[in-house]
Amino acid sequence: MLAPITHILPLTTIVRKRLLPVDGRVIAKLGQKVNPTDVVAEAVIGHKHLIVDVAKLLRVSPRRAAGLIKAKKGNQIGKGEVIAESAGFFAREAISPNDGRVVAVGGGKLVLETEGSSFELAAGIPGVVTEIIGEHGVVIRSTGSVVQGLWGNGRLETGVMVSVMDSADEVFDANRLDISIRGSIVLGGFTEDPNVIKSAIELPARGLILASMSPALLPAAMQAPFPIILIDGFGRRPMNSVAYKLLSTNIKRDVALNAEIYDRLNGTRPEVFIPLPVSHEPPELREVETFAPGQVVRVIRLIAPSQVGTLEQLLTNPATLASGLKAKAAEVRLENGKVIVVPLTNLEVLG
Repeated sequence: MLAPITHILPLTTIVRKRLLPVDGRVIAKLGQKVNPTDVVAEAVIGHKHLIVDVAKLLRVSPRRAAGLIKAKKGNQIGKGEVIAESAGFFAREAISPNDGRVVAVGGGKLVLETEGSSFELAAGIPGVVTEIIGEHGVVIRSTGSVVQGLWGNGRLETGVMVSVMDSADEVFDANRLDISIRGSIVLGGFTEDPNVIKSAIELPARGLILASMSPALLPAAMQAPFPIILIDGFGRRPMNSVAYKLLSTNIKRDVALNAEIYDRLNGTRPEVFIPLPVSHEPPELREVETFAPGQVVRVIRLIAPSQVGTLEQLLTNPATLASGLKAKAAEVRLENGKVIVVPLTNLEVLG
């Protein structure tokens, strides 16, 4: 059975495809070294189309209006510019309602495409551009440590990581924040204190890496000007031991915090990346895995989530759950030595 994977690795090679939401222009060059916040491609998004009914404005028939329209397909016209006018004692004018480009003319009407907003695509990680994907984006390759999370607020930043955690199950309140964390990316535990985000903005911090967070803080987290990543999701959950160990042993290092939205369909998810120099490139991340004995796994969707253990064995026959349902399952030895039976749908591989 294929297993979901959360990558938490001390040293690996990552390859990230960075794509524009629409066709645009790639700025980066093949072989170029980029930083996480460097713009690698740009596009204009959010075009709008306005239909100008020239015949109605001039109070003439569509056939008559067709001969009065001055603008041609492809023309750039400005707001307030005359696009058609009639002659005679009761002459009238049709004025462009906005700046834009004429994309169609016919039937006594004109279709105007207005400019959208400029969109800039950042590299997301430090690395080397190894491929240009037409007008869509780039592929970037890098080496270092990676810790993937379960939720992000869609923002991106880099900085030195500092910690306010003394243990994986610590509660993080605003009293832990002071002037010493200004300009840093802060590693913290579970929080339900709205003043954590508020104080981090006021200092300001450059980002938050949290074990988990109360769902009540979601609106504030989405509006924060810096990235926020939840390693173990919403609700009161400790940071899983694998992620906590890796992150807490890399304090004071530069990190790239890409809190992009978790999307299983296109393969994007929030992650902390710590660039590390290597003499020999380590293996790439495995994107596909199957359950097997000896794997480090995280238990999900149970009363006590985020528990980590080792998959001891896959059960030959479906296990009968407390609900009475039967499901494919495995025996997992938790870090405290206790062995539990867990449905495979409630497990994910860490590695």
